[in-house]
Amino acid sequence: MNRNHPSMELNKLQMELSKCRQCQESFGYQPHPIIQGHYNAKIMQISQAPSKSVHETGKPFHDASGRRLRQEWYRISDEIFYNPDLFYIASMAHCYPGKGSGKGDKRPPKICSKQWLRREIELVDNQMFIIIGSYAAQYFFPGEKITTLAFIDKEMNGKPTYILPHPSPLNMKWFKDHPQFMEERIPKIRKEIHQLLEI
Repeated sequence: MNRNHPSMELNKLQMELSKCRQCQESFGYQPHPIIQGHYNAKIMQISQAPSKSVHETGKPFHDASGRRLRQEWYRISDEIFYNPDLFYIASMAHCYPGKGSGKGDKRPPKICSKQWLRREIELVDNQMFIIIGSYAAQYFFPGEKITTLAFIDKEMNGKPTYILPHPSPLNMKWFKDHPQFMEERIPKIRKEIHQLLEI
């Protein structure tokens, strides 16, 4: 295989990322970069940052948000979700950023998306993007609100892109205010996911 093949470049990037500790001083604990996916994963899913539970287990979306995402929204098995040939799971920051002053976690350091995520997007040969949460949505679609983005089809790099509100239990008010998301939008997105994954 050519040394410059995207899979080789991505492997190298992931190895460097796994050793990244540049936020350790600001975090006050040792960062734990969370990485999953091969260069040819069919879906690239990008969210905000790993939770404390994910930080402890090293498994992306291994928390209440992840269970809702897999079981209620996607309706796929853990085996499918954690298959690196099917899902490349990335985030604006690859490490748990710490507890925020309110109910949620701190915002992810911007340096992470600049240093790592941009290169991941360049190297992964995915067929679909799924963007999760308002923070990630604002990064890719500045000036557009999640309440609008969640209901329309978008494109990134010429590939179909779907934007989801965060499935966190802390986000329940959004779902109560927008019941049509679960009633109409999620079934459409789920159908697109199933067709792409051939399940």
